[in-house]
This record gives sequence, C-alpha cells and structure tokens, in this order.
Amino acid sequence: MMMIPSRYSPYVFSFFMSLLMSGVMSFCITALNLGWVTDLLFLWLKAWSAAFVIAFPTIVLVTPLVRKLVTLVISAPKQNGLV
Repeated sequence: MMMIPSRYSPYVFSFFMSLLMSGVMSFCITALNLGWVTDLLFLWLKAWSAAFVIAFPTIVLVTPLVRKLVTLVISAPKQNGLV
C-alpha cells in the first residue's frame, strides 16, 4: 500500500476533517430543513459535495489561525507538573 509522506499530514488531516464534518453537518441541515423526504439521500449527497468543496480549503486556510487562538486561551503547564 502506498503511504503519503508525513510532511503532508496537515493536508491529510484537513481532508478527513472536512470530509467528515461537512458530511455530518450537511446531512443534519438537509434533514432539518426538508424532513425525511423520499430523495433525502440524493439531496444530502448533493449538499455534501458542495459543502466539502468549501470546507476543505477553509480548514486548510484557518488552521494556523485556530492554532494561534488556542495558544492564547490555553494556559501553559506548570513546571512542577501540578495544574
């Protein structure tokens, strides 16, 4: 099996995160807006494809900002190991 080099791990993470999150969110929003209609699966897959196209580049672009925000709100661990 061909493996992806580790230097691409941020992009692989972003790919899977955007794939799963856009899938879950688009399904929830589609089902909430339309209810359990007969063509829900088709409508969800259509919404998911559009959501993923937006989600993947968004995650790639905002990840550095999110990391900086996290460092601003998380306290550094104490030197003696006690919180």
